[in-house]
Amino acid sequence: MSVAVRFAPSPTGLLHVGNVRLALVNWLFARKAGGNFLLRLDDTDEERSKPEYAEGIERDLTWLGLTWDRFARESDRYGRYDEVAAALKASGRLYPCYETPEELNLKRASLVSQGRPPIYDRAALRLGDADRARLESEGRKPHWRFKLEHTPVEWTDLVRGPVHFEGSALSDPVLIREDGRPLYTLTSVVDDADLAITHVIRGEDHVANTAVQIQIFEAVGGTVPVFAHLPLLTDATGQGLSKRLGSLSVASLREEEGIEPMALASLLAKLGTSDAIEPRLTLDELVAEFDIAKVSRATPKFDPEELLRLNARILHLLPFERVAGELAALGLDDADAAFWEAVRPNLSRVAEARDWWAVTHAPVAPAADDPAFLAEAAALLPEEPWDLSTWGTWTGAVKAKTGRKGKDLFLPLRRALTGRDHGPELKNLLPLIGRTRAQKRLAGETA
Repeated sequence: MSVAVRFAPSPTGLLHVGNVRLALVNWLFARKAGGNFLLRLDDTDEERSKPEYAEGIERDLTWLGLTWDRFARESDRYGRYDEVAAALKASGRLYPCYETPEELNLKRASLVSQGRPPIYDRAALRLGDADRARLESEGRKPHWRFKLEHTPVEWTDLVRGPVHFEGSALSDPVLIREDGRPLYTLTSVVDDADLAITHVIRGEDHVANTAVQIQIFEAVGGTVPVFAHLPLLTDATGQGLSKRLGSLSVASLREEEGIEPMALASLLAKLGTSDAIEPRLTLDELVAEFDIAKVSRATPKFDPEELLRLNARILHLLPFERVAGELAALGLDDADAAFWEAVRPNLSRVAEARDWWAVTHAPVAPAADDPAFLAEAAALLPEEPWDLSTWGTWTGAVKAKTGRKGKDLFLPLRRALTGRDHGPELKNLLPLIGRTRAQKRLAGETA
């Protein structure tokens, strides 16, 4: 059977790094197995689902290169959920309940106060036709619960290993709301069964859901997939991430922090695994190295500073062709490979290239704090054309003429030529600055 996985976000907020980590792991798993990757929007929460969030999900995945082979939207499948619900009602596995939220809360509080698990007591199963008619005449509309079998539920998890639940320790889940709309616990199973999903890879917060959903798979006649539950990503302080709060959103990392997609992918693919985190320039490299058996059960922490360091390492490796579009978007249409290779060792973000473009191509106010020395140096400037050997030739001549060396030689020249104390190697910058600008800057002129 061909491997089929799915990433099924709800379009109710911005994707954060924890969401995208799950998307990436599913995508890598599918690509490693030669299978297919389904993007499914779980958008049955009509109040909170927004078109702009759905578009944002597709934009974020596309930016990362996580292309999907199939697409589905739950809001297109209400008719199918109604069919399945009707069949479950007919078989007696879906039964109507009339308790109000307040009544259910009181039941839960009473059980908790007694030190007992807050499991639904199945009081609704003891109602007769007359009881239900009376409740409905009072204006109550039923919600519908799935009747679990009180038998053990077991599976071998690809991350957690053998997992065991006692059916009697689980509460019958609500699958249909009072307004008739299906809930995630049902729709997810129906979709996974109908779309032939073979592996469900999701967060460990769904472990108890899985115990329930395995019985629903069996009740609807679907093939139970293989499950893998990953530890949830936290921020550097150990706090959980939230779409609602906009925690570490992919959009902000891309648009505000200037993070490269492969920096984020390189980090998320290895967080919580036994592999070292190293820069990778293509998703194919990550596919080749991927093995879900390497995922640890320890809670991984996402550190933005680690991401920024990795982003810098990625930039230091990227060829000009990979960033030409980004440079053009910054207004550096004339930037070429020589410029990129000169400045990339000093960049943490591509946007920082604008500063060095200004140094090499725009007027700079030099720090001419040793005019006599700089005048001697200017007199020794070689004629053009200049190349990467020019800096060494020139500074060698200045050293021989003035007797200066080390910091006393190089720092005044750097400050005069760039207006800065630090930066890319001047052997790379000098040919970009050119002789005319260099001569003027050494003379203390803005050029």
